[in-house]
Amino acid sequence: MGDIADRIAAARKEAEALKEKIKQKKDALADTTLKAVAADQEKLTVVNMKVRRTLKGHLAKIYAMHWACDKRHLVSASQDGKLIVWDAYTTNKIHAIPLRSSWVMTCAYAPSGNYVACGGLDNLCSIYNLKTKEGSVKVARELNAHTGYLSCCRFISDRQIITASGDMSCMLWDVDAGVKTLEFTDHTGDVMSLSLSPDKNIFVSGACDATAKVWDIRSGRCVQTFTGHESDINAVQFFPDGQAFGSGSDDASCRLFDLRADRELMQYTHDNILCGITSIAFSISGRLMFAGYEDFNCNVWDTLKGERVTALTSHENRVSCLGVSSDGMALCTGSWDSLLKV
Repeated sequence: MGDIADRIAAARKEAEALKEKIKQKKDALADTTLKAVAADQEKLTVVNMKVRRTLKGHLAKIYAMHWACDKRHLVSASQDGKLIVWDAYTTNKIHAIPLRSSWVMTCAYAPSGNYVACGGLDNLCSIYNLKTKEGSVKVARELNAHTGYLSCCRFISDRQIITASGDMSCMLWDVDAGVKTLEFTDHTGDVMSLSLSPDKNIFVSGACDATAKVWDIRSGRCVQTFTGHESDINAVQFFPDGQAFGSGSDDASCRLFDLRADRELMQYTHDNILCGITSIAFSISGRLMFAGYEDFNCNVWDTLKGERVTALTSHENRVSCLGVSSDGMALCTGSWDSLLKV
């Protein structure tokens, strides 16, 4: 037995030495910082954002929201056991879908606008068809394979969806067949969030092991791992060009990671911000990063300079979810105060 233990210890030592070498190589290549490059960029003038619409209808904490690709509709999920599809212009409710489990943690709108999905503590990903002939919304599929809660789901197309779960894995599903086609396992903590790249070939996941991992959907492998956060990562979101992504964590920081440089580019922190981040989103240009916080605020950051531009303070409880519409014209925030604001 002693022999094996010695070999394991030696292998560990070697791995640490290699890690250190890689770090030195990477640091040698880091010829400048984003802050330095952005120093001669003009400061952003005051970003003036007002609440234009308030979507009222949920009777309990809202946990998730997701914009449709038509820039007009959005879906929200609340622990009142309802999934509501809204028209954000008119504030009308298009559908109110009663859920079999009210412990819902995520929802998603399919790119086509034909389906919405949700999931939570029931370990299922339930997919609803909005465009049935009868006009009533029906459960099209219940995807069952995760052994932990469903924390996030995103459609690739009407036929494929990716789910993230508290069982430390992500899965790719064939919706029509109702079976999982790939499993992504490498995290050592609950996976809390995922974001698809614009080209739909890779996705990034953030987890309670404080790492964010980039996965190749074609091979099913983890191709990059990003460390730096000191606590659970609650939210990840791809930068609009797909070459970087942002993350938000319980360590009260948001960070920007670059895939090509394979490193952290920027931290978004403030001495006055002590609470965790629940959700993040980028403006369509990527210059602004919106982050929802447990202290009821949504802070707006200058992505390039790492400075706070403004804070949106209109919710009366934790901001649990937010998203920018696909044309970049609207930001929607959802909160435990049971309201959505656009």
